[in-house]
Amino acid sequence: MTLPTFFEPLLAEQYGASDVQRIIAGCNVRRAATLRANTLKATREDIAVQLDAAGIRWKPVSWYADAFVIEGAREDAIRALPAYEDGGLYLQSLSSMIPALVLGARAGEDVCDMCAAPGGKTSQIAALSGGKALVMACEMHAPRAEKLEHNLRKLGAANSNVMRTDARRLDDFFSFDRILLDAPCSGSGTLRTSDANLHKRFTPTLVEKSRKAQRALLGKALALLKPGGTLVYSTCSVLTCENEDIVRECLSRTPRGASYEIEPIELPGADDMPMLPVTLEGCLALCPTDLYEGFFVAKVARQK
Repeated sequence: MTLPTFFEPLLAEQYGASDVQRIIAGCNVRRAATLRANTLKATREDIAVQLDAAGIRWKPVSWYADAFVIEGAREDAIRALPAYEDGGLYLQSLSSMIPALVLGARAGEDVCDMCAAPGGKTSQIAALSGGKALVMACEMHAPRAEKLEHNLRKLGAANSNVMRTDARRLDDFFSFDRILLDAPCSGSGTLRTSDANLHKRFTPTLVEKSRKAQRALLGKALALLKPGGTLVYSTCSVLTCENEDIVRECLSRTPRGASYEIEPIELPGADDMPMLPVTLEGCLALCPTDLYEGFFVAKVARQK
């Protein structure tokens, strides 16, 4: 199946021809299964032992010690492992592991995951803080909130509480040291030409609907961030209109008296990531490949 006709012209508006072709090529490959050790319940070594015992080949990830790339096996083989059943590992794309790493939550901090279901990033935030950050995980849709609660229990994220609400409606009396906004988006970085529903699912209407939600959510996130706090905005999109443009727009109309700046993203060992050019210095964008989904991450610090 071909990609929707409106997609390539959008890409051509923001990327050179070689990057457009890289992105299109990434839509035509099957991505490897990837996972992370959930250190709330298991160590990296525990997971490596189970993979080896099951005859599942894997390789490490240079920028994240708890991540594994699976070679020659699919997700069903991972789901058969005891560590999957007891929450010792979590199947997660490499790209979606990045936002929680960039967020850098610490023990004792108040953290909000604004669009939390199904819970991968929430549980990763908990694990990276040693289970000692206080995480409020928001999800507005009841079935997704139930799945989120189930996953957080399974993964042992005891200090994470689910709030069944639209994060856009959070009261301004809330304030957080760190906020993760993995915003709803068009999913343009995850497109696969093998998807039979691709043309129905990925449309200009979806892009515009996503932009509206992104603006409202990021505006709310900026208002709820404490002075000295850190906000991470991410999407699984490769479109500037959902990424840099949203960040610029929201930073241009921040609450009176507040001051924010983009902080450069630094991930030691990430030199082999398939980077795309960005139009907002300090942000990170990834090209879809056989290992990575197309992704965007921005880190914002509030000074006052």
